[in-house]
Amino acid sequence: MARQVRHGATRRSSKNVAFDRWLDRVVTVAVVTAIVIGLAAVVAHWLL
Repeated sequence: MARQVRHGATRRSSKNVAFDRWLDRVVTVAVVTAIVIGLAAVVAHWLL
């Protein structure tokens, strides 16, 4: 039986792990900031 080679979009090289963690944090902060600003805008619209 032939050995199966792993294929897929989630395959990563070990040298980019630090960059991936940094990018994940930046994206998380951006999404949380957008949600907070959106919720603040909705609350301000309801109150004003």
